[in-house]
Amino acid sequence: MTTSSRPLSTTHEVEAKEVRKIAFSAFIGTALEWYDFFLFGTASALVFNHLYFAGNAPATATLASFAAFGVGFLARPLGAVFFGKLGDKWGRRPALILSIVVIGLATGLVGCLPDYFSIGIAAPILLTALRLFQGVAVGGEWGGATTLAIEHAPARKRGRYAALVQMGSPIGTLMSSGAFALVFMLPAETVDVWGWRLPFLAAFPFLGIALWIRLQVEESPVFQQLAEEAEENQGSLAELFRGYTPQIFWATCAALLGIGGFFVMTTYILSYGTTVLGLERQSLVNATVIAAAVEIFILLIFGRVAERLGAHKVIVVGGALTAIFAWPIWKLIDTGNLIFVSLAIVVGISLVSIPYAVIGVLLGHMFEAKLRYTGMAISYNFSGAIAGLLPFIATWMNGFYEKQSSTPAIIILIAISLLTMVGGIYGGRHYITDDVQVKEA
Repeated sequence: MTTSSRPLSTTHEVEAKEVRKIAFSAFIGTALEWYDFFLFGTASALVFNHLYFAGNAPATATLASFAAFGVGFLARPLGAVFFGKLGDKWGRRPALILSIVVIGLATGLVGCLPDYFSIGIAAPILLTALRLFQGVAVGGEWGGATTLAIEHAPARKRGRYAALVQMGSPIGTLMSSGAFALVFMLPAETVDVWGWRLPFLAAFPFLGIALWIRLQVEESPVFQQLAEEAEENQGSLAELFRGYTPQIFWATCAALLGIGGFFVMTTYILSYGTTVLGLERQSLVNATVIAAAVEIFILLIFGRVAERLGAHKVIVVGGALTAIFAWPIWKLIDTGNLIFVSLAIVVGISLVSIPYAVIGVLLGHMFEAKLRYTGMAISYNFSGAIAGLLPFIATWMNGFYEKQSSTPAIIILIAISLLTMVGGIYGGRHYITDDVQVKEA
């Protein structure tokens, strides 16, 4: 086991008001970035399969659409390396500004992209390329936003500030699902012709808002000292992988359920519900909106719980509960009853959100300052790369059944829950000593 006496933050005193400002900025930027990223997931399940992969059979088109969706996750480790090095060497702020510009432009351009019927095979190729840029940008976003928040937060309040950053996920879901819920109120032919483009085009004004917010946040004295120390004693990827291999592995496992479970309970269910159960697209999207609203409270509650019990214990509990309830949740979904399906989506997303609420705290304690942005980003996005392929894997596994089944989703959900439990247990054994002192306002 690798340990260190390196503190999580410096011993500068930081006004609580400044801490809240930094955390709020991280939350807003993350929410807008996740809005952009989740749009693609919803569109992959409901629109892209027949507009951009129309030359294939329906099942193959869905697989191709999910494969393009997964490309964004595979690209995230690349973004983690690039933005992690940028953030550790030149500062968290410039890295976060660049990441939000890249993802905003890539998302807006998706709304401008001609479909398969207009430009043929070039359409899915360009769509996948834009998804690639999305993935690279998001790969650098979370690590920087979470690092900023926890490095400045009081030790006893770190759970709530990390959870505040995580709230960007359900807010982004609410925005993206809400946008599509409004779009699906249009006639079906209108949705396919131009209606689906509106949420993507909205990324352009959202980019302006997020960029303005990010530019308002100055580097605090705490971060200035961290940057100076990093410049004098610059960490490297070789040092990270040589000295922190166990941390990277266990951190990747610990983050898996919060990311992968979410996409099983949203992106895959949207596809499964419409193609297998015959439910309406809008009804399923509405259910994810409700679930995202509930998730906000789950994140806040368990962020506070982590401050008392420890983030690793919360992660273990979340993994255990999800493993136990995976089968009942999917049996409710298989009823095809919209009320039961909606209830299952809400419960499922709530359970996978328990470990997601505090993963930033756990990962932040596992890497010292000079390698923290890169270490957190790489671990989290290794997990994200796996998570992004889960809808594809579940759909592929279903091809081995004569009749579409929920069994693949149940197996996947239990497997990643158990991995997260183990990650939480061993991740908690790699905590770095923390002596941060933050002055209350």
